[in-house]
Amino acid sequence: MTATTADPVAPVLTARAVLLDMDGTLVNSDAVVERCWQRWSARHGLDFDEVIKVVHGRQGYASMAVLLPERSMAENHAENREMLAAETADMEGVVPVPGAPAFLASLTDLRLPHALVTSADVPLSTGRMAAAGLALPDVRVTAESVGASKPDPEGFLKGAAALGFEPADCVVFEDSEAGIRAGQAAGMRVVGIGPRAAEFGPTVHVEDLTSVRVADAGDGSIRLTFG
Repeated sequence: MTATTADPVAPVLTARAVLLDMDGTLVNSDAVVERCWQRWSARHGLDFDEVIKVVHGRQGYASMAVLLPERSMAENHAENREMLAAETADMEGVVPVPGAPAFLASLTDLRLPHALVTSADVPLSTGRMAAAGLALPDVRVTAESVGASKPDPEGFLKGAAALGFEPADCVVFEDSEAGIRAGQAAGMRVVGIGPRAAEFGPTVHVEDLTSVRVADAGDGSIRLTFG
């Protein structure tokens, strides 16, 4: 698979740290997400095809606020707790994105700075990574860690700070519009993963992680090669 870029130069990025979304980027959880949000859509009399366009990348309460703008945030947070419990209990069909095991192993084996930055909470992120057979990075920014959901950049900025790097030194891996917008708002370069990502202007776009190569550049930086 080849990488596409907004810039015609060779698809290579150099960074000091890598920030990784989970769902759609490392883990394919679409089957669970669609089951849970289909039930939610039916309960509220909403068109599921329109709902699913909103929910990827955001915390549940933030998606609900977009879809049911007349509701109070207290109701959204309460229903989001139910949604998180339902998603955490359902791991059927959760698998790694192609190339994710080798990609994560490269970062870990080379001891290159990286962090998970996800809209999932601790139980959900732990469960899905385990179901996909992926090791959790040592540094994690989850739903409990932030006050604002993607597309707000807070999560990525906290991830960069936790690793000890400036935003401009980080590269984000994301699949959703909300996540890509968050990375861009944080002042970071963004690698878009999968079909959802292509239309939102990532720095580099790839179909999955099989076409990403990771290397230690030898000067304290990470060399990412695409294609």
